[in-house]
Amino acid sequence: MTLEFYKGKRVFVTGHTGFKGAWLCRILVNAGAVVTGYALPAPTEPNLFALAGLEGRMTSVMGDVRDFDALFAAFQAARPEIVLHLAAQPIVRDSYKDPAYTYATNVMGTVNILECVRRTDCVRSFLNVTTDKVYQNNEWVWGYREEEPLDGYDPYSNSKSCSELVTHSYKASFFADGRTAISTARAGNVIGGGDFAHDRIIPDCVRAIQAGQSITVRNPHSTRPYQHVLEPLFAYLLIARRQYEDPAFSGWYNVGPDECDCVTTGELVDLFCEKWGGGLTWEDRSEAGAPHEANFLKLDCSKLKAAAGWKPRWHIGEAIEKTVEWTRVWLDHGDIPGEMDREIAEYREEER
Repeated sequence: MTLEFYKGKRVFVTGHTGFKGAWLCRILVNAGAVVTGYALPAPTEPNLFALAGLEGRMTSVMGDVRDFDALFAAFQAARPEIVLHLAAQPIVRDSYKDPAYTYATNVMGTVNILECVRRTDCVRSFLNVTTDKVYQNNEWVWGYREEEPLDGYDPYSNSKSCSELVTHSYKASFFADGRTAISTARAGNVIGGGDFAHDRIIPDCVRAIQAGQSITVRNPHSTRPYQHVLEPLFAYLLIARRQYEDPAFSGWYNVGPDECDCVTTGELVDLFCEKWGGGLTWEDRSEAGAPHEANFLKLDCSKLKAAAGWKPRWHIGEAIEKTVEWTRVWLDHGDIPGEMDREIAEYREEER
């Protein structure tokens, strides 16, 4: 009954013009929520937010989370009950190119949105979306648990570790009375239709198909917890609802796939080629001297499973299949909002 809860609720989403943000807003507006989004213009062209049929169905404010005054003005106008903080600089390799911007966005952006929450009396539930990369990575073969040390290696991962710590401090310092429930969600790598970001493996595959070029894979042997974008989004909505109803539920939660769906990048691309058909293949283009990225990363999601009865719905093969289906609709100039709604409805049927 997660979506029924959101009918009529005032929800503030940062980063709504991004890949995950656009899917999230489509879910929320269809559920009858009163949604305000705050973000920079979409970072890619094409972009999912423009394709998702959200114009006129929500309030969209273009602004930078580093700009506190603009953010606070939008926040006061929205008077949200629930805040979902997704805005970030999300690309590891970009964080090496511009670490200062990455830290300013991912750390001070979190400070600014928490300041908005602190300075108002309307918010009942706040969720900061971080990443599986917040942990000090020891290249273990088992999944990290929420009590493991936080210390991301690269500027992106480290900035999200800092974002976690900022959230922990604000929760202890300003919200210990329980007036606002505060949580973070550490999600694995997401795939799905409508991701046009550079330097991500599935969008890179689609661009290669469009250009009639060979698919190249930079780190084919790196293991990641891949999941369809709807998996973490419904988990975020579940966490935000549960802590709204009972502040004791608030905390730090891993959100990732089951063990069987933690695969190497090469295995992921193999699945994509199989689902796409037509004899599609890829080439190993491992880069000598490339910036450091973790080779092995898994999450242990026992905490959320035990606390909320949550579990992943789609295995990696189904996640790739849905991604291929969405992409074919887009390449054929089909009904993108309709395809999104179809996939959301299918997911909800399996959720039941």
